[in-house]
Amino acid sequence: MEPHLLRTFLAVAETESFSRAAERLGYTQSAVSQHIAALEADLGTRLLTRRPVALTEAGRRLRGHASLILVRMAAARADVTRAAAPPARLVVGVTPLAWAPALAAALAQIRTEFVLVRAEVRVADRDRVLSGVAAAALDLGLIDGYAAPSDPLRLPDAGLADPSAGGVGTVAIAESPVVVAMPATHPLARRPGLALPDLAEAYWIDAPAVAPLAELRAAAGLDGLGAGLRYEGADVAVLTSLVAAGHGLALLPHSVVSVASGLVGVPLSAPRLVHRIELLNAGASAGDGPAARLAAALMR
Repeated sequence: MEPHLLRTFLAVAETESFSRAAERLGYTQSAVSQHIAALEADLGTRLLTRRPVALTEAGRRLRGHASLILVRMAAARADVTRAAAPPARLVVGVTPLAWAPALAAALAQIRTEFVLVRAEVRVADRDRVLSGVAAAALDLGLIDGYAAPSDPLRLPDAGLADPSAGGVGTVAIAESPVVVAMPATHPLARRPGLALPDLAEAYWIDAPAVAPLAELRAAAGLDGLGAGLRYEGADVAVLTSLVAAGHGLALLPHSVVSVASGLVGVPLSAPRLVHRIELLNAGASAGDGPAARLAAALMR
């Protein structure tokens, strides 16, 4: 199973189209067809039906393995690259709600200690931060989410849990209370506490990069929590302004709501959840380089 064949297979599986997969990959449609045919010949089974394009049972099984194989290969390449030529750079990826003043202060200190050819902070969703650290596009990552107190965040199982083998490990660096954010004029704004099951019929804002409803449903074990509006951006200020304008509720850290104009944060009484920030740690943070110093500063 050649890596380029697996990439083509995943593109077809995700787009459900040979032509759209070709556009995504920059190939001709005939090249995509040839790649799929070669992969099917190698495995001795049909992976996709053609009209319509859909995964067979064998294809569904391969899809789960293929993404892990490609991520693992990227991690291996990244680990070798780090060992061969440690970069004079510090590129940090953060999810929108994982940014904190402590990170800004630590970055300032690191930049005075090291002569860096490149220093960047990139804001992205959790999956992109995780894959960026695994592939060495990012030296460190900070991600956030909601979990029961002292429980780790639920992360994709990419087989990358061992930093000593070039993988990505996680370390909790902060936990804080969460509140249900709503306009100050909302009928529930004066409540001493709210339980999520009581809000199953309320409208929520689904902001996948900032406050994803799917994660909230999973953490709370609920099927409800319907979206009144979907926000595709990553600007926390935009999200809080949408909440203040009455477009829906959002579960947010208390620290975010406390400084937002026109918002009230009602404590979440059930289920017990906290907002958790975790440091993604890979080979770049070993030793005494800038990434390692930044990781140590954030874990104090």
